[in-house]
Amino acid sequence: MSDFDKAIEFAQECVSKTPVVLLGSGASAAHGIPGMWPLGAHIKENPPKGMSPEDAQGWNQFSESLDQLDLESALTKTRLSEHLTDHIVHSTRSFLFPHDHDVFLRAISERESLPLSRLYHFLFQSTHQTIHVVTPNYDRIAEYASDLAGYSYFTGFEYGYINRRARDENMRVHQAGRAVRTVCIWKVHGSFDWFKDRDDQVFFFPNCWETPEGYTPVMITPGVDKFRRGYQEPFRTIIGAADSAIDAARSYLCIGFGFNDEHLQTKLVERCRGNNTPTVIITKELTDTAKDFLFKGKCRQFLAMEECEGGTMIYTHFAPDGFHLPDQSLWQLDKFLDVTIGA
Repeated sequence: MSDFDKAIEFAQECVSKTPVVLLGSGASAAHGIPGMWPLGAHIKENPPKGMSPEDAQGWNQFSESLDQLDLESALTKTRLSEHLTDHIVHSTRSFLFPHDHDVFLRAISERESLPLSRLYHFLFQSTHQTIHVVTPNYDRIAEYASDLAGYSYFTGFEYGYINRRARDENMRVHQAGRAVRTVCIWKVHGSFDWFKDRDDQVFFFPNCWETPEGYTPVMITPGVDKFRRGYQEPFRTIIGAADSAIDAARSYLCIGFGFNDEHLQTKLVERCRGNNTPTVIITKELTDTAKDFLFKGKCRQFLAMEECEGGTMIYTHFAPDGFHLPDQSLWQLDKFLDVTIGA
């Protein structure tokens, strides 16, 4: 059996175990959602108005950092005030949300399933009633894919237009007395449609293009306050649910995931190092953090695919130096599914 055949067999084994799916920014970029560099440029070009002298000084330091660093690094380097952090959250939402809406419009006008919908279909060809998606992305692509595939989804909130947080993470839609199949989407950094009021009560308003008056988007942006905000609700509960899903997983499928999120990193490394949990990564480019995870003994059984000139570079635990697959883009989800679950 060739290394390629063994790699595909490993991928099929991983997918057949109904993996927890981890979606990173690369999964959104495939649908036209801008990444950190264009977002950083947008934020720099739109400073807040009426800044205090202290905020103006902090903003100038942050802005100068953006000339040399990506947004995440610049925000980590500079401690910004609560006011400036809130401005960045608003600016992030206003810049990225129209691109998310474009995905929604294409989904309803073309009525074509997203590659993620196809994955959901396959994973539910089993006795499983629930599959878990964990993501730091704010966009609703995982939710759109679920709707297109005809499954219910749950993000930790009640169902409807004006929604409070669910009291039970096992809350489900029922049909003829039975819970319907549900995609649980754990959005550990928030969502475009989560908002908090002046009393810090968090709501899910799926129909809001603009942030409602008196509310603030509930999104964790990169920066030195990221961990502090992660311990506030609803993130504490959401991250707990994501950790439970990762703990119980029999395999992982990471799509466009850069392994740069310490909220998820620790639990994932713990599982992959100690339990031989099969892990598949498909991405346009493996980050240095992902390479560190794969090639320094933190993951015992893995398959990773990234783009290279003229095809795909494939790395596995049995071929860690990698091999080249010409003329195929298996690092893209739809192409990956073609060879693992069939057209």
